[in-house]
Amino acid sequence: MDFDRYDHIRPIRWLGSQLALLDQRRLPFTVEFVECHDSHAVSAAIRDLVVRGAPAIGIAAAYGVVLAAAEVTADTGAEALGKLAGAIDELNTSRPTAVNLMWASARMRRVLAVAGRGWRAMIEREARAIEAEDLAANRHMGLLGAELITPGSGVLTHCNTGSLATAGFGTALGVIRAGVAMGRIDKVFASETRPWLQGARLTVWELKEDGIPATLIADGAGAHLMKTGAVQWLIVGADRICANGDVANKIGTYAHAIAARHHGVKVMVVAPSSTVDMATVNGDGIEIELRDPRELLFSGERRAVAEGVEAWNPVFDVTPAGLIDALVTERGVIEHPDRAKMTAVFGDVSSA
Repeated sequence: MDFDRYDHIRPIRWLGSQLALLDQRRLPFTVEFVECHDSHAVSAAIRDLVVRGAPAIGIAAAYGVVLAAAEVTADTGAEALGKLAGAIDELNTSRPTAVNLMWASARMRRVLAVAGRGWRAMIEREARAIEAEDLAANRHMGLLGAELITPGSGVLTHCNTGSLATAGFGTALGVIRAGVAMGRIDKVFASETRPWLQGARLTVWELKEDGIPATLIADGAGAHLMKTGAVQWLIVGADRICANGDVANKIGTYAHAIAARHHGVKVMVVAPSSTVDMATVNGDGIEIELRDPRELLFSGERRAVAEGVEAWNPVFDVTPAGLIDALVTERGVIEHPDRAKMTAVFGDVSSA
């Protein structure tokens, strides 16, 4: 099926000697790319949310390794690997929850370890392959997920899981794009996703750019929306999926999933296999990133709450596998995921 009508945005541009990243902090009112000339700039861009979304972070990190390599003198990839260790470690620690980041840098390490004198070209090809594979996986997942949806359905999504969070098309938003194209989705709702408002600033902007009508709701309106019967699916992405099917995603996902179970709304998680971490047994083993309390205490540069008030600002939460009806990766659909089903698809590497 031709999805080009609903696939216009590309947030990552490799320019040969630099990486251009669409600055997602400035959307929707300013469309501007930040140019990264070295790996330190890429690490900062990941940490500061210039680029966000687990797959996009992984792709950016891969190109960050390529940029770091430009500053290294080495005859072989194995020799270069030792000299690049610091840059790769810096990239890995820029966002600790998104497993795609570590997955991409590990993939670059493996290529370097066996590369000969043509190691620079090899790692650039690998970074390009990571980007191309992600786009292909997203379109495939879009089809797989959309086929689960009854024609005429309404859906709710949380955070941003579209082109901005990936190489293009998106994960959860890719399913929504495919569902609209296939006539299976009639109505799309997006929650605002505080405190960074990825849903309000990014998701509804993406859908508008592609001509897909969407209705924005407050995060706290999700349960009431489900109660009205307006939505049949909650469709979200993931930053890490554990060996038992537990899923880390943007803060607020867990609450939506609980409300969905109560109201008979199905829950679909959509993510590439690079997001699956079979070495983490369950959600208790996931490091939940805490960000600056200022994100809650301030609106822009203006303080929004009284002086002396403290804030707790976890960026992610964990949705137990028992609340998930369908897990969609490019390898297929796992209904009601558990350890046995995850192992059958992804292998058992929990002791690795």
